Amino acid sequence: MTEKTHKTIEQAEQEGKYIRKVRSFVKREGRLTKGQERALTDHWQDMGLNHADGLIDAKSVFGNDNPVVLEIGFGMGKSLVEMAKAAPELNFIGVEVHKPGVGACISYAVEQEVKNLRVYEHDAIEILADCIPEKVLSTVQLFFPDPWHKKKHHKRRIVSLAFVETIRQKLKLDGVFHMATDWENYAECMLEDMQNSPGYENLSQTNDYVPRPESRPLTKFESRGHRLGHGVWDLQFKRVS
Repeated sequence: MTEKTHKTIEQAEQEGKYIRKVRSFVKREGRLTKGQERALTDHWQDMGLNHADGLIDAKSVFGNDNPVVLEIGFGMGKSLVEMAKAAPELNFIGVEVHKPGVGACISYAVEQEVKNLRVYEHDAIEILADCIPEKVLSTVQLFFPDPWHKKKHHKRRIVSLAFVETIRQKLKLDGVFHMATDWENYAECMLEDMQNSPGYENLSQTNDYVPRPESRPLTKFESRGHRLGHGVWDLQFKRVS
């Protein structure tokens, strides 16, 4: 671990760092299954990362210099584990606020013998502020975030101009911010925010959305949506400055 530059969100705010006040999630813990609880107890030392430890050094965490992919809000973690297993040449960090999902992710990773994955159980905004150094990530993934579809709740959406700038600072030059949503209005808002954010280049040939990359697994939820005629929009923007 490298030395922390600040200890608390309050101190970070005093240093001029962007701190989001409005939560983009509602924390409904639910009950841990025995398997999830066992995974957290038995494997956290190997797979877990702690917000309190501050800024990470990826080489120390993974024991190599492989590119690092950060996924924000991985849910139950199945697709994240599948991505990590399919790309052993990459290192993956997942951030999820719900403990049952973190437990399920670790359990599945152990079952699949995935070694290139570490997880946080914490608010992603605080992880970005306190734990991820600048210019270290090759990819940031944000798949199907809560759409907060009522207009009065749009302020709760995690994607905003300030958030997009925070992500840019964490990406390496030529690093990619990849988002996906099944809410068309949210996709339009994401696209607008990205187009209004300096330092990014849209990887879409039509300057809007990209086809689903093969690297993003097709979830059961998404497959059902396709059968019902629901759309899914993927956006990929590269850091250019």
